This record gives sequence, structure tokens and C-alpha cells, in this order.
Amino acid sequence: MNWDDKAFLISKFKYRENSVIADFFTENHGRVSGIIFGASSKKIKGYLQIGNLFQINCSLKNEIKIGSIKAEIVEPLTPFFFNDKEKLYCITSAMSMIRLLTVENQISNEIFNLIKYFYEILYKKEWIKNYLFWELNLLKLTGYDLNLNEIVKVSVINEKKEYFVENIKERKIVPSFLIDKHLKNIDKNEILKAYNLISNYIEKNILSPNNLNHPIPRLDFINLLKYN
Repeated sequence: MNWDDKAFLISKFKYRENSVIADFFTENHGRVSGIIFGASSKKIKGYLQIGNLFQINCSLKNEIKIGSIKAEIVEPLTPFFFNDKEKLYCITSAMSMIRLLTVENQISNEIFNLIKYFYEILYKKEWIKNYLFWELNLLKLTGYDLNLNEIVKVSVINEKKEYFVENIKERKIVPSFLIDKHLKNIDKNEILKAYNLISNYIEKNILSPNNLNHPIPRLDFINLLKYN
């Protein structure tokens, strides 16, 4: 089987001396992986950055053996953020989440378009908050909707609303801006609490049941936000 498609590079791992195994999320074929031969050459290495948009040619011999991929750069999106450490970490975090939550060969134009929208977010003023909602949208598209609006409860303390979710074992505060989306100028600590809430959800509902580890790029991104 041989086909061409547009695709975002979401991960790459060294394979032998001059090649990499790369994961792409394509417009019409979902997530695919294959070997890029000669990936260490100057011609390829310079633009083979996580998050860039490519035109790929995928050659698959059969469903068992991994195929080969030829990639030509369409849009170098990541290099625009080489001097912005937080946004650069955010890119690798987003792509690691795409890899974690998607299944190979499962087509989703919604997810492909969500990746395109991700780069629009990076140019917005409140991009850190907006990226958090981007993650929530990705979770929803892949069948892991938190359904906060349906399960959240509210109490009023000193004329101020406090949102929370609870079960027999625990009660967790839900940052107000996750429910009242019109709120502006959100405190960074509130945003970090929201990231922690999503992290706990991911751990409980996705990682632990499947014996998986939290994506390191996402942990690195959140830790960077904490200490910057």
C-alpha cells in the first residue's frame, strides 16, 4: 500500500544509525508510524522537528511490518518558537498527548483540525489558559470527556461561588474559570490547579488502567510553568 497525505510530526525515536521511527497524525489516515531513512542527513534533520507540518508518502508492505515514510516539509511551524521555552515545551506536550490518546489508523479530521488550531492558540494573549481548554477538547474527542458541567457542584462562601466535585473518598475544588468560561485575567495558580485536576483525571482514567506513564513532555511543560 502506498499513499500521500498531509501530516503533523508528533514523535520521533532514533532507529539504527541514520534513521528514525516517526509518528505522524495525518489528515486522511489518522495516526501512522514508519521509518524515515537517512533522517540524520543535513537535508532532513534540520526540519524534522516535532510539530511541523509535512507532506508524507507512506509505503506499507503489510499490516505486521512497519513501513517507510518519506517526508517533505510543508510548513515549519515549530521554529517560530525556538526562542520561547514555554511555548516550545507546550508544542511537545501537545504532540505527546495526541500520541497518547489516539489509535493508529483511526481517521479523525476533527483531531487534525484541532492540531491546526493549536498553533493559533500559541499566538493568543492567554495561550496558557487556552491550551488547557485545548487539552479538554482533545480528551473529549478521544472519548475521555470530563463532563465537568454535569458533575460539578457549587457552594457560596462569602458571596463567592466555589465549584467542586466529590465522591465518598474525596472532594476536589474545580477552578472557577473551567465552569465560568467568561472569566478573564485568570491567576496563574488557578491555571496550575486546573492542570493538576486534568492530570489526576488522566492518571486515574487513562494511564493507570492501561499501565502507562504520564507523557514526560507534558510533565516538563507543567513543571516549567510552575517555576517560571
